[in-house]
Amino acid sequence: MTTLDGIVREAEIIVSCGSGGVGKTTAAAAIAVHAASIGRRVVVVTIDPARRLADAFGLTGGLTNEPTLVEVGGADVSGTGQLWAMMLDPATTFDGLVREYATSPERVERILANSFYQNVAGALSGTQEYMAAEKLYQLHRDERFDLVVVDTPPTRNALDFLDAPATLTRFINHRLFRLMMLPARSGMKVLNIAAQPVLRTIGKVVGGDVLADAIAFFQAFEGMEAGFRDRADAVAALLRSPVTRYVLVASARHDTVVEARYFAGRLADSELDVAAVVINRLQPRFGETSGPAARTAARAAERKGSADLAAMWTNLADLSELADAEEGVIAPLVADVHADAVHRVPLLDSDVHDLAGLSDIARHLFAR
Repeated sequence: MTTLDGIVREAEIIVSCGSGGVGKTTAAAAIAVHAASIGRRVVVVTIDPARRLADAFGLTGGLTNEPTLVEVGGADVSGTGQLWAMMLDPATTFDGLVREYATSPERVERILANSFYQNVAGALSGTQEYMAAEKLYQLHRDERFDLVVVDTPPTRNALDFLDAPATLTRFINHRLFRLMMLPARSGMKVLNIAAQPVLRTIGKVVGGDVLADAIAFFQAFEGMEAGFRDRADAVAALLRSPVTRYVLVASARHDTVVEARYFAGRLADSELDVAAVVINRLQPRFGETSGPAARTAARAAERKGSADLAAMWTNLADLSELADAEEGVIAPLVADVHADAVHRVPLLDSDVHDLAGLSDIARHLFAR
């Protein structure tokens, strides 16, 4: 059993993280395919709006914020195994939270129709990260699934969702939030609260109408903050629970290795461990002949007048030396983690664009 195979069998949540362009989403999908093949009921969550993953799963209608069952063929699935896929929609997820915590249908409509909520709240810093964590929490509690696989945004701040619940709690506890809530709690009118020095200054910058909409939003929000705070605490606990495991994805490029080591440091700062590392698109090795040995054979073939054979040995030498160079690039990352936790995927002869390609990636990841 490989390290990654053991993780897939035991974890309840697997988070795939790494920089953009390393095949992180593909790795997450391949992990999910393997999980279904060993009998797990898995849902893979992507934040990538491109249709590539939906096409690979054969979902002609694309992916939405709700899980869609993927037909992977009976021969590829063991027992109760199922594969589901979805694409995170932060705005829809936020709407769902409002509906859950609002005390009445009227309050739900007031919030969802509010211009501040529609135009600003969804774009606030950290909203997407928190909604990603919230959706993960929801899926973990969904009885249809026993494993959630999620790929994070392809940015240096991809692990900000670890901090997002605490950020939301700090926001709810902030004096400005409490000030905005005063109209609902004290019976003050919007005009009176807008005359407060801090908000009067804000109103001059953003405009009185925008400020009025914001205050109206917080009025409608009154009484819901406790539910949001409690949920944020539960999400934070889940992200740091032993049932959640983190897998780093990188390629043999200096920048992606630097990013992977950065992510590992972020996890360590949060007292979390890297469960496994996937090195994607590595130069394959052909046989066990070293680069120097292949060059020696090429020179011998040249002396014998066999130009074609010499060219083949030279090509093998080039490929072998490229593989050695790539191992040198990933060496610092390999040194940071346990050797058994590093899984190598070779460069394939075509892009992954269907379930067969994902299964091919899975075979490399989980080869014993």
